[in-house]
Amino acid sequence: MRSTDRKPGARAQAPSMADVAAVAGVSHQTVSRVLNAPKTVRPDTRERVQSAIEQLGYRRNSSARALRTRRTRLIGVVNPGEARFGPANTTMAIEEAARVAGYATTLAVMRDSQAATVEAALEFFLGLGVDGIVVIAPVTQVAAAANELAGSLPVVMVTAGLRPTSKLRVVGVDQELGAYRATRHLIELGHREIIHVSGPNNWFDARSRIVGWRRALTEAGLEVPPIVPGGWDPVDGFAAARGMIADGRVPSSVFAANDLLALGMMRAFHAEGIRVPEDVSVVGFDDTEGAGYYEPPLTTVRQPFAAVGHRAIEVLLGVIEGESVPSDPIAPEVVVRESSGPPREGAP
Repeated sequence: MRSTDRKPGARAQAPSMADVAAVAGVSHQTVSRVLNAPKTVRPDTRERVQSAIEQLGYRRNSSARALRTRRTRLIGVVNPGEARFGPANTTMAIEEAARVAGYATTLAVMRDSQAATVEAALEFFLGLGVDGIVVIAPVTQVAAAANELAGSLPVVMVTAGLRPTSKLRVVGVDQELGAYRATRHLIELGHREIIHVSGPNNWFDARSRIVGWRRALTEAGLEVPPIVPGGWDPVDGFAAARGMIADGRVPSSVFAANDLLALGMMRAFHAEGIRVPEDVSVVGFDDTEGAGYYEPPLTTVRQPFAAVGHRAIEVLLGVIEGESVPSDPIAPEVVVRESSGPPREGAP
């Protein structure tokens, strides 16, 4: 029976790959290559197939494909339960990159590396038949869990400051380089006193940013002052700045471990009539949404989260296929705005 001759009320049969091939004037195998390895098909042929797919409204049958290839095209993503800017944006970037590559994602939250937590996550992923796992591991506890998971499935860890192993690939932003560039920016403005207000010590990002700050100061022959312990929230930055003010030692410049710390510090400085950047320059990290609308607009380090998501998926698919894909850290960039300027006259 032709599709135009079907009985009233009968469900239309979904177009098949063979239907697409017939409309495009190509073989079934060519359609498959366009869907799974488009770069191997000539552009003109690829366009004909894609046009036929759109014309027919063809959709791939994921269940049938999974039975045939023993692949589910499903990727597990482990999140540490952090809704903060970095982990949240990394999670979204990974989901988007996976979808572009033809994979779906499923999320498991792992707040610690206890054996029971790791086992529960692994059983969850094994039950779904995921092809591999991406672990977002900003803190030491989750990184330890990633090593446990890597013995059972292909695993890529998104973190900073760790080296890959034979069973675990590592992808991430070069946090040390970002901190180094932020500090160099202040040095090139003429600052010789650059205080660092740090993030939590159990975060790899915070540790790497300390290393980059120290390296820049050491290379410039400048004194490396004591770290001011902070956190990730504006209240932490506010408290750090209030402590400086109370001690009568407001520096000519501050590199804060993230933008929210910088925001809290600028609020404290403003309350005491200390001008930014005339009296003290402030640089943050992350380029969070709205950083350009602080008063003054914040100089900060922008992280390429979309690039991290794509790199994580590329590396994971390489592991699944038994191929080696480069996983070098991705460089961030300094975004210069109005919160940083030359040191005040007479500043050390």
